[in-house]
Amino acid sequence: MTLRGLLDNAVSKWPSCVAIKYKRQGEWCELCYADLVKGVEQMAEVFADLGIRPGKDNVAVMLDNGPEWIESYFALAGCGVTVVPIDPKLRPAEVLYILNDSGAALLLAHKKHIDLITEIAADLPDLRCVVIVDDFNDAPQNSLELPLYKYEELRDKVRDRTDLSWYRSHKPAEQEIASIIYTSGTMGKPKGAMLSHNNFCSDTTGSLAAIDHMLTNEDDFLVVLPFFHSFSFTANLLIAIANGSGLFLVENLRTVSQDIKTLRPTILMAVPLLVEKMFHKIDSKVQGNAFTRWVVKLGLGPLIGSRIRKALGGRLRYIITGGAPCPVGIIKGFKQLGICVVEGYGLTECSPVVSFPKLTHSKIGTIGRKLPNIEVRLADQNEQGVGELQIRGPIVMKGYYKNIEATRDAFDGEWLKTGDLAIMDDDGYISICGRKKALIVNREGKNIYPEEVENAIARDPLLQDVVVIGYRVGDDPGERIGVIIALDSDLLVDEFEGNSEDCGEVESFVKNRLMQQCEQLSQYKHPRKIEVRLESLERTSVQKVRRCLYQGLLDESVGKNGSDGR
Repeated sequence: MTLRGLLDNAVSKWPSCVAIKYKRQGEWCELCYADLVKGVEQMAEVFADLGIRPGKDNVAVMLDNGPEWIESYFALAGCGVTVVPIDPKLRPAEVLYILNDSGAALLLAHKKHIDLITEIAADLPDLRCVVIVDDFNDAPQNSLELPLYKYEELRDKVRDRTDLSWYRSHKPAEQEIASIIYTSGTMGKPKGAMLSHNNFCSDTTGSLAAIDHMLTNEDDFLVVLPFFHSFSFTANLLIAIANGSGLFLVENLRTVSQDIKTLRPTILMAVPLLVEKMFHKIDSKVQGNAFTRWVVKLGLGPLIGSRIRKALGGRLRYIITGGAPCPVGIIKGFKQLGICVVEGYGLTECSPVVSFPKLTHSKIGTIGRKLPNIEVRLADQNEQGVGELQIRGPIVMKGYYKNIEATRDAFDGEWLKTGDLAIMDDDGYISICGRKKALIVNREGKNIYPEEVENAIARDPLLQDVVVIGYRVGDDPGERIGVIIALDSDLLVDEFEGNSEDCGEVESFVKNRLMQQCEQLSQYKHPRKIEVRLESLERTSVQKVRRCLYQGLLDESVGKNGSDGR
C-alpha cells in the first residue's frame, strides 16, 4: 500500500463525504474527497510543469495547516516525489540547513516567509524556485534571485486541461521515500528520517488494528497539531483518510475553544500541554462551585461531564494525546468527569506511532501496548526490569538522509534504539521511565528519572513550565537534582492579590510549594537547587521543553565541602 492508495481508496468509497473543513476570509469552507483528489491532480500537473522529477527531486513544504498542505503533499508523494515538511516557525539558519541538507529543488511557503527566503536564497544552490500559497505583490521578485510563483495562478493554468495525465501516469512504489522529516536536533544538527510509503501505511494500519478499528467515516477529527509533525501527519491526516473521516482544521490556537463548539468533532488529537490547559480551565469551574465539587467527590463526575461535552460541541468521543508525556493527574481528572483521554507513544523514526491502548480499556500511566504488526524489546534491563525500548518492524525508518554514521548509531542490528527507558508489565503495557541520556545518576549511584520529578512538581497549577536537570559541583562525583521553573504570571498575581513586588517573598513561597509537591518522592529525588523564572521556557513544536538548552546552566565551578551528593 502507498499513501496514494490510501487516498484513492477513500475517494472510491466516500467521494461525497467531507474531507476537509477550513476557514477562509471569515467563512468555513468544505472540500469533499472527490474535490480533494481533483485538486491533487491539478497540483501534480503544476509541479510537472515546473520540472519536478519523481525519484530525483525533493520538494520542501513549509506551510501552516490548510488544504494547500494536503493537496501539495499528495500531488508530490502520490507521484513518487519525496516531500520535506518544514516547521513554518523555524529561524532562517534552521530553514537554510534543512533545505541544503535535503537538496530541495522547490519550496512551498507563505508570503510571510518571503523576507526569510530572500535572506538565505544566495546560499541555496539546489533550490530552483519558490511557490507562495497566499497572494502577494510583485515587489519581492526584484530582490529574490529565484523564480517566485503564486499557487493559485499556477493552478489556474492547468484547471481547464481535459487530460491531467501526470498524476495518473506516475505512481510510487511502496518502498520509495515519501517524506524526509527532520528531527528537532536536541543533541546536535537535525537529522532527516527517511520514511517510506510502506512505513506510513504500516503505521496507519497497525494503529487502527490496535484500537480495534473503532473509528469510522462517521468520525470527524479536530486538527490542532501541525501536519509537518509526524504525530499529526499519521494520527490526524492518514488515519482520517484511511477511514474516510473529516479533517476539521482550527483557524489558529487562539480559536480552539470556539472552533470545537462550531465544528463539533468526535476526535481531538492534542499534545499534553493543550490537554492540561483544557483540564485546568474545566477544573477551575468545577472547583469554584460547591455543588459540582460535591458531585465529583461522590463519584458522579460523569453527570457534569455530559455538560462539559456539550460545551465541547456535544459529539466528542475521545481525546488522544501524544508527542510528549501527559501528566497522570490530568488523565485521571478527565476520567472522573467521564471523558476518555488516552495516551499513545511514538517517535519520528517509527512513522511515528509505536504503542497505543485500546480505546475501551487503558491503564492510566502507561502508553498502551505495542502495535500488532511490530516487535519491541527492552535492552540492557536493570534489576527493576527497566531497559531501553527498541523497535523492529515495517514502521521503522530506512535511516537518516545522507548520514550513514547517525544511522549506524541509531540501530542495534535490526532494532531501532529509541533512547527511552521503559518497563513492561505482564499484560504487555509499556511505561516510559525517562530518556536514557537525561538520566541523573547521583553520588550514591542511584538513578533518578527527571520526568518522574517533573510530573510530581507539575501538579501545581502555579507552575507554567518545569524542567529537571542534573547539575555538577566542581569535580565532585555524581550529579545533584536541579529544577528550573517558569511561573504562570496571572495565577501568581491572583495568589498574592496583586501584591507580588517582593521577588524574595515570591521565590521563597514558590520554592516551599514546590518542595511540598515532592513529598511523595523519596528523599534522594528531591531537588537541591531551584531556579525561578517569570518568562516561559523554550519549547519544541510539540510543546516539549527543550531540555538540552538548560543542561549545564546550574553547574557550579567550585566544589562544596560536606556535600551529601544527592
